[in-house]
Amino acid sequence: MAGLLERFRRFDTSRVPSPCFVVDEAALEQNLRLLAGVQQSSGAKILLALKAFSMFSLAPLVSRYLSGTCASGLHEARLGREEFGGEVHTFSAAFTRDDLLQILAISDHVVFNSCDQLDRFEPEIRAARAARPGLEIGLRLNPEHSEGAVPLYDPCAPCSRLGVVHSALRESSLEHVSGLHFHTLCEQDFPPLERTVRAFEERFGDLIPRMKWINFGGGHHITRPGYQVDALITLLREFQSRWGVQVYLEPGEAVAYHCGVMVAEVLDLTHNGMSQAILDTSATCHMPDVIEMPYRPVISGAGDPGQYAYTYRLGGRHHRRLVIPRDAACGLTHRFRGHGLLHDGEDHHLQRYQPAVHRDLELRYGCTARGAPFWLRGFQEPVVLKRKRARCKTQRALSLNG
Repeated sequence: MAGLLERFRRFDTSRVPSPCFVVDEAALEQNLRLLAGVQQSSGAKILLALKAFSMFSLAPLVSRYLSGTCASGLHEARLGREEFGGEVHTFSAAFTRDDLLQILAISDHVVFNSCDQLDRFEPEIRAARAARPGLEIGLRLNPEHSEGAVPLYDPCAPCSRLGVVHSALRESSLEHVSGLHFHTLCEQDFPPLERTVRAFEERFGDLIPRMKWINFGGGHHITRPGYQVDALITLLREFQSRWGVQVYLEPGEAVAYHCGVMVAEVLDLTHNGMSQAILDTSATCHMPDVIEMPYRPVISGAGDPGQYAYTYRLGGRHHRRLVIPRDAACGLTHRFRGHGLLHDGEDHHLQRYQPAVHRDLELRYGCTARGAPFWLRGFQEPVVLKRKRARCKTQRALSLNG
């Protein structure tokens, strides 16, 4: 987190509206280059998990490096197809027939969560594959191997609704299935993946030779300093060689790791047993992960309770702007799907994209801005600080320090 704060240390928050998200394009591109290197060296394909980062104003940049996107429903699939391009993979814990018909028409891979849904929608799957012979159908499996440190975010926790356990598999349901999907990680290093792959092979090794592809899911912290990238590349190469399949990875936070902050403003100071700062943002609306995990968010220039002269329930001085690191991941865009602010460097004019707000709401939620969910209302429309790209790469890396 220190590196992210240092990157934004000299960023002038008065230049942007509040509240808003700010993303460093140069840092994002650095992450994308690393992920592209993993693709090139291993032969695996890497997809952006839109549930973690879906700022479609950055779609042209993302699409230059990654193989496509993965979606968790119809509107994300549309966002991936219409804005990002590349392959579109769609998984949902359960599909409605109306959504599935549209998803089958625009996705390259459609992954089901149960044998029951595969059987129920077999006629629709058969018709879609006849119309689009390249359409791939997958099944999410549960290797019953937990690696998650937080049970709430452990897809393999006891009684998990995600993925088919080996005892629930039905051979008759696999007629159209050409690939398998598993997901056990959450912001983790390579060793948990290595153990998961071993468990997956032990439980489902009889199915893998019949498949064309295996999706290792997300939760891979590949761009975090210290991640064992070389070991990952070796595992991907060996798995694909051993089984003769194409491997996919679906990182989310790793794509935008340490790329963004949220800017908020202190509107008032109150006191009731302790000093309190009233902001123009909230955890419920703009940082839901703070409540769900839960964890204490970092604020630039702040410290622990009692460390400085003043202690507030959120911190800050009257009318002061606060900078809150968001990692540009789930907490940054999970609720907003593109409603952010991109600061990509050397200035030096602002462009507002109000039509993009309406477009993104339509794609993600199937509604207009007028009918937006409550936690979207009141947030600033996207603002993009455009960069003059004639400067050298070294200056681009320092673009936020002025």
